[in-house]
Amino acid sequence: MDQRRRVPRTDAVLADPRLVAAAARAGRHVVKSAVTRAQERARGGEIEPERVADAALEELRRVAPARAVINATGVLLHTNLGRAPLSAAAVDAVATAAGNTDVEFDLDSGGRARRGRGALAALAAAVPEAGGVHVVNNNAAALVLAATALAAGREIVISRGELVEIGDGFRIPDLLVSTGARLREVGTTNLTHLADYTGAVGPETGFVLKVHPSNFRVEGFTGSVPARELAAARLGVPLVVDIGSGLLAREPLLPDEPDAASTLRAGADLVTASGDKLLGGPQAGLLLGRRELVERLRRHPLARALRVDKLTLAALEATLRDAEPPVRRALRARPEDLAERAAAIVRKLEGIVTAAVARVPATVGGGGAPGVELPSAAVALPAELARRLRTGEPAVVGRVEDGRLLLDLRTVPPGQDEALAGAVLAACR
Repeated sequence: MDQRRRVPRTDAVLADPRLVAAAARAGRHVVKSAVTRAQERARGGEIEPERVADAALEELRRVAPARAVINATGVLLHTNLGRAPLSAAAVDAVATAAGNTDVEFDLDSGGRARRGRGALAALAAAVPEAGGVHVVNNNAAALVLAATALAAGREIVISRGELVEIGDGFRIPDLLVSTGARLREVGTTNLTHLADYTGAVGPETGFVLKVHPSNFRVEGFTGSVPARELAAARLGVPLVVDIGSGLLAREPLLPDEPDAASTLRAGADLVTASGDKLLGGPQAGLLLGRRELVERLRRHPLARALRVDKLTLAALEATLRDAEPPVRRALRARPEDLAERAAAIVRKLEGIVTAAVARVPATVGGGGAPGVELPSAAVALPAELARRLRTGEPAVVGRVEDGRLLLDLRTVPPGQDEALAGAVLAACR
């Protein structure tokens, strides 16, 4: 039989449930074009006619817009999955801000207003220890702005043990040097003393920088100088502290993770942090500290290039006003509740697939709380289901350990349990 006669009709391929779902996400015309190209490949003998739908789906996965994913990895802040999921209030705020909004306009006077004043007011209220606050597009941008405004052509004093890589090949020293500042490294990889700092600070010093090593932990013969001791030494230059993960206040479950309020009380002049980590908001860089210092950064010409858009400001304000965004709920979830949810999902899968409740550790991730394990519960499944779940609808991402696929419920909101069970059943079919 002629190969070309075996190629399925377009309407028959488009009726495939997987392509129907893809059309709802990306649009029917996009899916139809992918199907047409797959049919041409089949007519040319490049693929088997029976694989037309599969080939179209493979192409769509390469070019399709971002898909919603159920994060069952047990990593609360999974960088590859977008870190912190936004709260319902933040999502609503983004939808509202997508139209015209008073982001930089005073509706009462009819004149121009401070950009993002609602988000800035919420941030100031959340950290009253800060005399001034500002927001840029990520924490790296916050450090770049500080280095450019305070130390271009001058020195930044930093411990060798804090010259960290922040992911994807980006390194703190490279970032800082790119601003025109020079690094004055003090101490050693494992030990830095107060005298190292006092001996290095001089007329050429722009500021002293402390960077929290948030994505690794050094143990053994180690030592560093706390921000409180550096502030008490009265070095005569600003003390800038990058706390990284975005905690604004102490979190009892993470006693070793620094927070903005405590760091400012300890005497830091400026604190930088991320908005999309433990704060639970959108990607943003937070600057908090002495009013005159923050204002100096805000008025620097580079600040314009690093400013955030109206959607980020809306999401950030909503997050700051939310008592418990999703990341905080996941962090504080009780292991016994997670086990009950896992058992309920296992019961739904009885007779369909081998499934069991597994007690497992979850982690914070996103460069936060290295070494901290959070007791959790997962649904353990055959490992061969991992790819089917990742490419299914909805997409589900778990982790494979010891030959099992673990769907960790600490990172799955309770409202997604039904969808998770349904996705597993679909993958089994």
